[in-house]
Amino acid sequence: MTAQRNILGHPRGLFLLFGTELWERFSYYAMRAILVLFLTDTTINGGMGWSTKDALDLYGIYTGLVYITPLIGGYIADNFLGQRKSIIIGGVLMAAGQFTLAMPAGAIGLPMEQAFYLGLALLIAGNGMFKPNISTMVGDLYQEGDNRRDGAFTIFYMGINLGALLAGIISGSVTGEFGWRAGFMVAGIGMVISLVMQMTMAKSWLGDIGTVPAAARAKALNKSQSKAPLSKEEVDRLKVILIMGLFVIVFWAGFEQAGGLMNIYTQQYTDRMIGDFEVPAAWFQSLNPFFIITLAPVLAAIWVKLGKREPNSPVKFAMALFFLAAGFLCMVGAVLEQGGDTSVKTSMLWLVGAFFFHTLGELCLSPIGLSLVTKLAPLRLASLMMGAWFGFNAIANYVAGLIGSHVGELGAMAIFGGIAATAVICGLILLVFANTLVKWMHGAEVAAVSNAEQVEEQQAQIA
Repeated sequence: MTAQRNILGHPRGLFLLFGTELWERFSYYAMRAILVLFLTDTTINGGMGWSTKDALDLYGIYTGLVYITPLIGGYIADNFLGQRKSIIIGGVLMAAGQFTLAMPAGAIGLPMEQAFYLGLALLIAGNGMFKPNISTMVGDLYQEGDNRRDGAFTIFYMGINLGALLAGIISGSVTGEFGWRAGFMVAGIGMVISLVMQMTMAKSWLGDIGTVPAAARAKALNKSQSKAPLSKEEVDRLKVILIMGLFVIVFWAGFEQAGGLMNIYTQQYTDRMIGDFEVPAAWFQSLNPFFIITLAPVLAAIWVKLGKREPNSPVKFAMALFFLAAGFLCMVGAVLEQGGDTSVKTSMLWLVGAFFFHTLGELCLSPIGLSLVTKLAPLRLASLMMGAWFGFNAIANYVAGLIGSHVGELGAMAIFGGIAATAVICGLILLVFANTLVKWMHGAEVAAVSNAEQVEEQQAQIA
Protein backbone atom coordinates (compact mmCIF):
# COMPACT_ATOMS: atom_id res chain seq x y z
CA MET A 1 0.00 0.00 0.00
CA THR A 2 1.43 3.38 -1.00
CA ALA A 3 2.03 5.79 1.89
CA GLN A 4 -0.52 8.60 1.81
CA ARG A 5 -0.41 12.13 3.17
CA ASN A 6 -3.08 12.78 5.79
CA ILE A 7 -5.87 15.35 5.96
CA LEU A 8 -7.64 15.67 9.33
CA GLY A 9 -5.93 12.48 10.50
CA HIS A 10 -7.06 10.40 7.51
CA PRO A 11 -5.33 9.48 4.22
CA ARG A 12 -6.10 12.22 1.70
CA GLY A 13 -7.38 9.54 -0.68
CA LEU A 14 -10.45 9.31 1.58
CA PHE A 15 -11.43 12.85 0.60
CA LEU A 16 -11.06 12.10 -3.12
CA LEU A 17 -13.36 9.09 -2.68
CA PHE A 18 -15.64 11.36 -0.59
CA GLY A 19 -15.87 13.85 -3.50
CA THR A 20 -16.24 11.16 -6.17
CA GLU A 21 -19.10 9.53 -4.27
CA LEU A 22 -20.67 12.91 -3.39
CA TRP A 23 -21.23 13.79 -7.06
CA GLU A 24 -22.23 10.25 -8.04
CA ARG A 25 -24.85 10.26 -5.27
CA PHE A 26 -25.95 13.74 -6.37
CA SER A 27 -26.57 12.23 -9.79
CA TYR A 28 -28.48 9.24 -8.40
CA TYR A 29 -30.63 11.14 -5.91
CA ALA A 30 -31.44 13.96 -8.34
CA MET A 31 -32.88 11.35 -10.67
CA ARG A 32 -34.51 9.39 -7.81
CA ALA A 33 -36.25 12.50 -6.44
CA ILE A 34 -38.13 13.12 -9.67
CA LEU A 35 -38.48 9.64 -11.25
CA VAL A 36 -41.87 8.66 -9.78
CA LEU A 37 -43.20 12.22 -10.11
CA PHE A 38 -42.10 12.29 -13.79
CA LEU A 39 -43.75 8.93 -14.48
CA THR A 40 -47.08 9.92 -12.89
CA ASP A 41 -47.25 13.46 -14.30
CA THR A 42 -49.55 14.08 -17.25
CA THR A 43 -48.10 13.94 -20.74
CA ILE A 44 -49.17 17.55 -21.35
CA ASN A 45 -46.68 18.56 -18.63
CA GLY A 46 -43.92 16.41 -20.15
CA GLY A 47 -44.49 13.38 -17.92
CA MET A 48 -45.22 9.78 -18.91
CA GLY A 49 -48.84 9.72 -17.72
CA TRP A 50 -48.50 6.42 -15.82
CA SER A 51 -50.74 5.28 -12.96
CA THR A 52 -49.37 5.42 -9.40
CA LYS A 53 -49.29 1.60 -9.23
CA ASP A 54 -47.34 1.23 -12.48
CA ALA A 55 -44.89 3.96 -11.47
CA LEU A 56 -44.22 2.41 -8.05
CA ASP A 57 -43.87 -1.06 -9.58
CA LEU A 58 -41.22 0.26 -11.96
CA TYR A 59 -39.54 2.20 -9.15
CA GLY A 60 -39.21 -1.01 -7.13
CA ILE A 61 -37.79 -2.96 -10.08
CA TYR A 62 -35.36 -0.17 -11.01
CA THR A 63 -33.99 0.41 -7.50
CA GLY A 64 -33.83 -3.35 -6.94
CA LEU A 65 -31.68 -3.82 -10.06
CA VAL A 66 -29.54 -0.83 -9.06
CA TYR A 67 -28.59 -2.72 -5.90
CA ILE A 68 -28.31 -6.26 -7.34
CA THR A 69 -25.89 -5.43 -10.18
CA PRO A 70 -23.07 -4.56 -7.71
CA LEU A 71 -22.76 -8.34 -7.20
CA ILE A 72 -21.66 -8.62 -10.83
CA GLY A 73 -19.57 -5.45 -10.72
CA GLY A 74 -17.84 -6.57 -7.52
CA TYR A 75 -16.96 -9.95 -9.03
CA ILE A 76 -15.56 -8.35 -12.21
CA ALA A 77 -13.47 -5.88 -10.17
CA ASP A 78 -12.17 -8.56 -7.78
CA ASN A 79 -11.11 -10.94 -10.50
CA PHE A 80 -10.38 -8.98 -13.67
CA LEU A 81 -10.39 -5.17 -13.80
CA GLY A 82 -9.57 -3.86 -10.34
CA GLN A 83 -11.67 -1.23 -8.61
CA ARG A 84 -10.36 1.93 -10.30
CA LYS A 85 -11.09 0.82 -13.88
CA SER A 86 -14.49 -0.48 -12.80
CA ILE A 87 -15.39 2.90 -11.30
CA ILE A 88 -14.49 4.77 -14.51
CA ILE A 89 -16.49 2.36 -16.69
CA GLY A 90 -19.46 2.61 -14.31
CA GLY A 91 -19.30 6.39 -14.25
CA VAL A 92 -19.29 6.68 -18.05
CA LEU A 93 -22.31 4.36 -18.32
CA MET A 94 -24.25 6.30 -15.67
CA ALA A 95 -23.53 9.68 -17.27
CA ALA A 96 -24.75 8.26 -20.61
CA GLY A 97 -27.90 6.99 -18.88
CA GLN A 98 -28.76 10.36 -17.34
CA PHE A 99 -28.22 12.23 -20.61
CA THR A 100 -30.36 9.65 -22.45
CA LEU A 101 -33.23 10.39 -20.05
CA ALA A 102 -32.67 14.13 -20.59
CA MET A 103 -33.01 13.92 -24.38
CA PRO A 104 -36.26 15.15 -25.99
CA ALA A 105 -38.56 12.44 -27.36
CA GLY A 106 -37.16 10.98 -30.58
CA ALA A 107 -33.77 12.74 -30.27
CA ILE A 108 -31.82 9.46 -30.39
CA GLY A 109 -34.07 7.79 -32.96
CA LEU A 110 -36.11 5.78 -30.44
CA PRO A 111 -39.70 6.19 -29.26
CA MET A 112 -40.02 8.00 -25.92
CA GLU A 113 -40.68 4.88 -23.85
CA GLN A 114 -37.84 2.85 -25.41
CA ALA A 115 -35.38 5.71 -24.87
CA PHE A 116 -36.54 5.91 -21.25
CA TYR A 117 -35.86 2.20 -20.68
CA LEU A 118 -32.45 2.50 -22.38
CA GLY A 119 -31.51 5.32 -20.00
CA LEU A 120 -32.54 3.24 -16.99
CA ALA A 121 -30.58 0.21 -18.31
CA LEU A 122 -27.40 2.28 -18.66
CA LEU A 123 -27.85 3.64 -15.12
CA ILE A 124 -28.35 0.14 -13.71
CA ALA A 125 -25.30 -1.32 -15.47
CA GLY A 126 -23.10 1.64 -14.56
CA ASN A 127 -24.13 1.58 -10.93
CA GLY A 128 -23.21 -2.11 -10.74
CA MET A 129 -19.65 -1.32 -11.74
CA PHE A 130 -19.35 1.78 -9.56
CA LYS A 131 -21.08 1.22 -6.24
CA PRO A 132 -19.35 -1.80 -4.60
CA ASN A 133 -15.87 -0.69 -5.62
CA ILE A 134 -15.88 2.86 -4.31
CA SER A 135 -16.93 1.59 -0.85
CA THR A 136 -14.33 -1.19 -0.83
CA MET A 137 -11.56 1.30 -1.69
CA VAL A 138 -12.38 3.28 1.46
CA GLY A 139 -11.61 0.16 3.52
CA ASP A 140 -8.41 -0.46 1.51
CA LEU A 141 -6.99 2.88 2.68
CA TYR A 142 -6.53 1.40 6.16
CA GLN A 143 -4.45 -1.49 7.48
CA GLU A 144 -6.21 -4.29 9.35
CA GLY A 145 -6.92 -3.23 12.94
CA ASP A 146 -6.71 0.52 12.17
CA ASN A 147 -9.25 2.09 14.52
CA ARG A 148 -9.83 5.01 12.11
CA ARG A 149 -11.81 2.82 9.71
CA ASP A 150 -15.27 3.37 11.30
CA GLY A 151 -14.64 7.12 11.39
CA ALA A 152 -13.60 7.01 7.73
CA PHE A 153 -16.88 5.43 6.72
CA THR A 154 -18.78 8.08 8.69
CA ILE A 155 -16.92 10.83 6.77
CA PHE A 156 -17.52 8.98 3.49
CA TYR A 157 -21.19 8.58 4.39
CA MET A 158 -21.51 12.31 4.97
CA GLY A 159 -20.23 12.81 1.41
CA ILE A 160 -23.02 10.56 0.16
CA ASN A 161 -25.60 12.59 2.01
CA LEU A 162 -24.21 16.00 1.10
CA GLY A 163 -24.68 14.92 -2.52
CA ALA A 164 -28.21 13.74 -1.76
CA LEU A 165 -29.03 16.99 0.07
CA LEU A 166 -27.98 19.11 -2.90
CA ALA A 167 -29.76 16.76 -5.32
CA GLY A 168 -33.26 17.09 -3.90
CA ILE A 169 -33.10 20.88 -3.69
CA ILE A 170 -31.46 21.46 -7.08
CA SER A 171 -33.44 18.89 -9.07
CA GLY A 172 -36.70 20.05 -7.48
CA SER A 173 -35.93 23.68 -8.32
CA VAL A 174 -34.71 22.98 -11.87
CA THR A 175 -37.66 20.76 -12.82
CA GLY A 176 -40.09 23.33 -11.43
CA GLU A 177 -38.54 26.00 -13.63
CA PHE A 178 -37.49 24.12 -16.79
CA GLY A 179 -39.30 20.75 -16.77
CA TRP A 180 -38.50 17.13 -15.98
CA ARG A 181 -35.77 16.61 -18.57
CA ALA A 182 -33.76 19.51 -17.15
CA GLY A 183 -33.67 17.56 -13.85
CA PHE A 184 -32.15 14.55 -15.61
CA MET A 185 -29.65 16.83 -17.35
CA VAL A 186 -28.50 18.23 -14.00
CA ALA A 187 -28.09 14.65 -12.74
CA GLY A 188 -25.89 13.85 -15.75
CA ILE A 189 -23.70 16.89 -15.10
CA GLY A 190 -23.17 15.70 -11.51
CA MET A 191 -21.95 12.35 -12.82
CA VAL A 192 -19.50 14.03 -15.18
CA ILE A 193 -18.01 16.02 -12.27
CA SER A 194 -17.55 12.76 -10.33
CA LEU A 195 -15.78 11.17 -13.31
CA VAL A 196 -13.47 14.14 -13.87
CA MET A 197 -12.38 14.13 -10.22
CA GLN A 198 -11.57 10.41 -10.30
CA MET A 199 -9.75 10.51 -13.64
CA THR A 200 -7.57 13.53 -12.83
CA MET A 201 -6.72 12.98 -9.15
CA ALA A 202 -6.77 9.23 -8.45
CA LYS A 203 -3.15 8.53 -9.44
CA SER A 204 -1.66 11.08 -7.05
CA TRP A 205 -4.21 10.84 -4.21
CA LEU A 206 -4.80 7.07 -4.13
CA GLY A 207 -1.46 5.68 -5.30
CA ASP A 208 -1.86 2.03 -6.29
CA ILE A 209 -5.07 1.44 -4.31
CA GLY A 210 -7.72 -0.17 -6.50
CA THR A 211 -5.41 -0.82 -9.47
CA VAL A 212 -4.86 -4.54 -8.84
CA PRO A 213 -7.79 -6.99 -8.62
CA ALA A 214 -8.36 -8.20 -5.05
CA ALA A 215 -8.00 -11.87 -6.02
CA ALA A 216 -4.53 -11.16 -7.42
CA ARG A 217 -3.54 -9.26 -4.26
CA ALA A 218 -4.74 -12.10 -2.04
CA LYS A 219 -2.74 -14.58 -4.11
CA ALA A 220 0.40 -12.43 -3.86
CA LEU A 221 0.03 -12.07 -0.09
CA ASN A 222 -0.46 -15.78 0.54
CA LYS A 223 0.16 -17.95 -2.51
CA SER A 224 -0.29 -21.22 -0.66
CA GLN A 225 -3.80 -20.32 0.47
CA SER A 226 -5.07 -18.28 -2.46
CA LYS A 227 -7.41 -21.08 -3.54
CA ALA A 228 -7.74 -22.77 -0.15
CA PRO A 229 -11.22 -23.36 1.25
CA LEU A 230 -12.57 -20.81 3.70
CA SER A 231 -11.51 -21.31 7.32
CA LYS A 232 -14.06 -21.78 10.11
CA GLU A 233 -13.43 -18.21 11.27
CA GLU A 234 -14.03 -16.87 7.75
CA VAL A 235 -17.21 -18.93 7.41
CA ASP A 236 -18.52 -17.61 10.76
CA ARG A 237 -17.78 -14.03 9.73
CA LEU A 238 -19.55 -14.53 6.40
CA LYS A 239 -22.54 -15.93 8.30
CA VAL A 240 -22.70 -12.69 10.28
CA ILE A 241 -22.73 -10.63 7.06
CA LEU A 242 -25.51 -12.77 5.59
CA ILE A 243 -27.66 -12.81 8.75
CA MET A 244 -27.29 -9.08 9.33
CA GLY A 245 -28.21 -8.65 5.67
CA LEU A 246 -31.64 -10.19 6.29
CA PHE A 247 -32.43 -7.43 8.79
CA VAL A 248 -31.05 -4.88 6.34
CA ILE A 249 -33.80 -6.00 3.92
CA VAL A 250 -36.49 -5.20 6.49
CA PHE A 251 -35.00 -1.78 7.25
CA TRP A 252 -34.52 -0.62 3.65
CA ALA A 253 -37.88 -2.02 2.49
CA GLY A 254 -39.45 0.46 4.90
CA PHE A 255 -36.94 3.27 4.45
CA GLU A 256 -37.20 3.26 0.64
CA GLN A 257 -40.87 4.20 0.80
CA ALA A 258 -39.34 7.71 0.89
CA GLY A 259 -38.75 7.75 -2.86
CA GLY A 260 -41.98 5.92 -3.68
CA LEU A 261 -45.14 5.91 -1.56
CA MET A 262 -44.03 8.73 0.79
CA ASN A 263 -43.05 10.79 -2.26
CA ILE A 264 -46.54 10.34 -3.71
CA TYR A 265 -48.07 11.10 -0.28
CA THR A 266 -46.01 14.30 -0.12
CA GLN A 267 -47.19 15.39 -3.56
CA GLN A 268 -50.89 14.58 -3.19
CA TYR A 269 -51.87 14.65 0.48
CA THR A 270 -49.49 17.02 2.30
CA ASP A 271 -50.10 20.73 2.91
CA ARG A 272 -46.81 22.12 1.57
CA MET A 273 -47.71 25.81 1.83
CA ILE A 274 -45.53 28.16 3.87
CA GLY A 275 -47.30 31.50 3.53
CA ASP A 276 -47.70 32.02 -0.23
CA PHE A 277 -44.87 29.61 -1.12
CA GLU A 278 -45.56 25.96 -1.98
CA VAL A 279 -42.59 23.76 -1.06
CA PRO A 280 -41.74 21.47 -4.04
CA ALA A 281 -42.36 17.80 -3.20
CA ALA A 282 -38.81 16.88 -4.30
CA TRP A 283 -37.37 19.14 -1.59
CA PHE A 284 -38.60 16.73 1.07
CA GLN A 285 -36.10 14.20 -0.31
CA SER A 286 -33.39 16.50 1.07
CA LEU A 287 -34.66 16.17 4.65
CA ASN A 288 -32.94 12.81 5.08
CA PRO A 289 -29.44 13.96 4.02
CA PHE A 290 -29.91 17.21 5.98
CA PHE A 291 -30.61 15.20 9.13
CA ILE A 292 -27.69 12.86 8.33
CA ILE A 293 -25.24 15.76 8.16
CA THR A 294 -26.57 17.41 11.33
CA LEU A 295 -27.13 14.26 13.41
CA ALA A 296 -24.06 12.18 12.44
CA PRO A 297 -21.62 14.20 14.60
CA VAL A 298 -24.10 14.11 17.51
CA LEU A 299 -24.51 10.34 17.32
CA ALA A 300 -20.75 9.82 16.94
CA ALA A 301 -20.21 11.93 20.08
CA ILE A 302 -22.77 9.80 21.96
CA TRP A 303 -20.92 6.59 20.99
CA VAL A 304 -17.65 8.10 22.25
CA LYS A 305 -19.31 9.24 25.49
CA LEU A 306 -20.64 5.74 26.12
CA GLY A 307 -17.12 4.30 25.82
CA LYS A 308 -17.15 0.63 26.84
CA ARG A 309 -20.96 0.74 26.99
CA GLU A 310 -21.21 1.57 23.27
CA PRO A 311 -23.65 -0.90 21.67
CA ASN A 312 -22.22 -3.57 19.37
CA SER A 313 -23.20 -3.70 15.69
CA PRO A 314 -26.20 -6.08 16.05
CA VAL A 315 -27.66 -3.89 18.83
CA LYS A 316 -27.19 -0.77 16.67
CA PHE A 317 -29.04 -2.56 13.87
CA ALA A 318 -31.90 -3.32 16.28
CA MET A 319 -32.00 0.35 17.29
CA ALA A 320 -32.22 1.23 13.58
CA LEU A 321 -35.33 -0.93 13.24
CA PHE A 322 -36.95 0.69 16.29
CA PHE A 323 -36.27 4.18 14.85
CA LEU A 324 -37.78 3.04 11.52
CA ALA A 325 -40.94 2.01 13.39
CA ALA A 326 -41.09 5.40 15.14
CA GLY A 327 -40.91 7.15 11.77
CA PHE A 328 -43.81 5.15 10.39
CA LEU A 329 -45.85 5.89 13.48
CA CYS A 330 -45.51 9.54 12.38
CA MET A 331 -46.95 8.55 9.00
CA VAL A 332 -49.79 6.74 10.81
CA GLY A 333 -50.43 10.06 12.57
CA ALA A 334 -50.67 11.79 9.17
CA VAL A 335 -53.24 9.24 7.97
CA LEU A 336 -55.25 9.65 11.18
CA GLU A 337 -55.27 13.43 10.64
CA GLN A 338 -56.95 12.82 7.27
CA GLY A 339 -59.69 10.86 9.03
CA GLY A 340 -60.43 8.83 5.91
CA ASP A 341 -60.99 11.92 3.77
CA THR A 342 -58.35 11.95 1.01
CA SER A 343 -59.22 15.56 0.16
CA VAL A 344 -57.77 16.65 3.53
CA LYS A 345 -54.17 17.88 3.38
CA THR A 346 -52.01 16.78 6.33
CA SER A 347 -49.35 18.76 8.18
CA MET A 348 -45.86 18.53 6.73
CA LEU A 349 -44.55 18.11 10.30
CA TRP A 350 -45.56 14.43 10.15
CA LEU A 351 -43.19 13.98 7.22
CA VAL A 352 -40.42 15.90 8.96
CA GLY A 353 -40.82 13.62 12.00
CA ALA A 354 -40.79 10.50 9.83
CA PHE A 355 -37.59 11.56 8.04
CA PHE A 356 -35.99 12.48 11.38
CA PHE A 357 -36.52 9.04 12.93
CA HIS A 358 -35.69 7.21 9.70
CA THR A 359 -32.41 9.12 9.55
CA LEU A 360 -31.50 8.14 13.10
CA GLY A 361 -32.14 4.54 12.05
CA GLU A 362 -30.00 4.92 8.95
CA LEU A 363 -27.10 6.25 11.02
CA CYS A 364 -27.33 3.21 13.28
CA LEU A 365 -27.28 0.82 10.33
CA SER A 366 -25.79 1.97 7.03
CA PRO A 367 -22.23 3.24 7.79
CA ILE A 368 -21.91 0.55 10.48
CA GLY A 369 -22.83 -2.10 7.91
CA LEU A 370 -20.36 -0.85 5.29
CA SER A 371 -17.55 -0.85 7.85
CA LEU A 372 -18.57 -4.30 9.10
CA VAL A 373 -18.32 -5.85 5.63
CA THR A 374 -14.77 -4.53 5.13
CA LYS A 375 -13.82 -5.95 8.56
CA LEU A 376 -15.38 -9.38 8.14
CA ALA A 377 -15.07 -10.25 4.43
CA PRO A 378 -11.95 -12.24 3.35
CA LEU A 379 -9.66 -10.11 1.15
CA ARG A 380 -10.18 -12.25 -1.96
CA LEU A 381 -13.96 -11.72 -1.65
CA ALA A 382 -13.93 -8.06 -0.57
CA SER A 383 -15.76 -6.37 -3.46
CA LEU A 384 -17.97 -9.42 -4.06
CA MET A 385 -19.22 -9.33 -0.46
CA MET A 386 -19.74 -5.57 -0.70
CA GLY A 387 -21.79 -6.34 -3.81
CA ALA A 388 -23.71 -8.99 -1.84
CA TRP A 389 -24.36 -6.40 0.87
CA PHE A 390 -25.89 -4.09 -1.72
CA GLY A 391 -27.75 -7.14 -3.02
CA PHE A 392 -29.75 -7.13 0.22
CA ASN A 393 -30.64 -3.52 -0.61
CA ALA A 394 -31.77 -4.75 -4.03
CA ILE A 395 -34.24 -7.17 -2.51
CA ALA A 396 -35.39 -4.45 -0.10
CA ASN A 397 -35.96 -1.91 -2.88
CA TYR A 398 -37.99 -4.38 -4.93
CA VAL A 399 -40.07 -5.24 -1.85
CA ALA A 400 -40.49 -1.52 -1.12
CA GLY A 401 -41.94 -0.86 -4.56
CA LEU A 402 -44.18 -3.93 -4.30
CA ILE A 403 -45.54 -2.81 -0.92
CA GLY A 404 -46.08 0.80 -2.01
CA SER A 405 -47.84 -0.21 -5.23
CA HIS A 406 -50.64 -1.88 -3.22
CA VAL A 407 -51.64 1.32 -1.43
CA GLY A 408 -54.80 1.50 -3.52
CA GLU A 409 -55.97 -1.91 -2.25
CA LEU A 410 -54.63 -1.94 1.32
CA GLY A 411 -54.67 1.75 2.20
CA ALA A 412 -51.86 3.91 3.60
CA MET A 413 -52.76 3.08 7.22
CA ALA A 414 -52.28 -0.67 6.71
CA ILE A 415 -48.94 -0.18 4.94
CA PHE A 416 -47.45 2.38 7.35
CA GLY A 417 -48.69 0.50 10.43
CA GLY A 418 -47.62 -2.88 9.07
CA ILE A 419 -44.08 -1.71 8.39
CA ALA A 420 -43.84 -0.26 11.92
CA ALA A 421 -44.99 -3.52 13.53
CA THR A 422 -42.65 -5.66 11.38
CA ALA A 423 -39.68 -3.44 12.25
CA VAL A 424 -40.33 -3.74 16.00
CA ILE A 425 -40.62 -7.56 15.85
CA CYS A 426 -37.40 -7.91 13.82
CA GLY A 427 -35.55 -5.53 16.16
CA LEU A 428 -36.51 -7.67 19.15
CA ILE A 429 -35.34 -10.86 17.38
CA LEU A 430 -31.99 -9.23 16.59
CA LEU A 431 -31.50 -8.21 20.23
CA VAL A 432 -32.01 -11.82 21.34
CA PHE A 433 -29.28 -13.11 19.00
CA ALA A 434 -26.85 -10.16 19.27
CA ASN A 435 -24.30 -11.90 21.52
CA THR A 436 -24.15 -14.97 19.27
CA LEU A 437 -23.44 -12.79 16.24
CA VAL A 438 -20.65 -10.95 18.09
CA LYS A 439 -19.12 -14.33 19.01
CA TRP A 440 -19.10 -15.34 15.33
CA MET A 441 -17.18 -12.17 14.48
CA HIS A 442 -14.14 -13.71 16.21
CA GLY A 443 -12.84 -10.53 17.78
CA ALA A 444 -13.81 -7.91 15.20
CA GLU A 445 -15.99 -6.04 17.73
CA VAL A 446 -13.66 -6.71 20.67
CA ALA A 447 -10.72 -5.42 18.70
CA ALA A 448 -12.53 -2.16 18.06
CA VAL A 449 -13.05 -1.69 21.82
CA SER A 450 -9.42 -2.56 22.47
CA ASN A 451 -8.20 0.01 19.93
CA ALA A 452 -10.44 2.68 21.50
CA GLU A 453 -8.98 1.91 24.92
CA GLN A 454 -5.44 2.20 23.53
CA VAL A 455 -6.23 5.63 22.07
CA GLU A 456 -7.68 6.78 25.42
CA GLU A 457 -4.55 5.58 27.23
CA GLN A 458 -2.27 7.38 24.75
CA GLN A 459 -4.25 10.60 25.12
CA ALA A 460 -4.05 10.30 28.91
CA GLN A 461 -0.27 9.86 28.71
CA ILE A 462 0.08 12.91 26.46
CA ALA A 463 -2.06 14.97 28.86
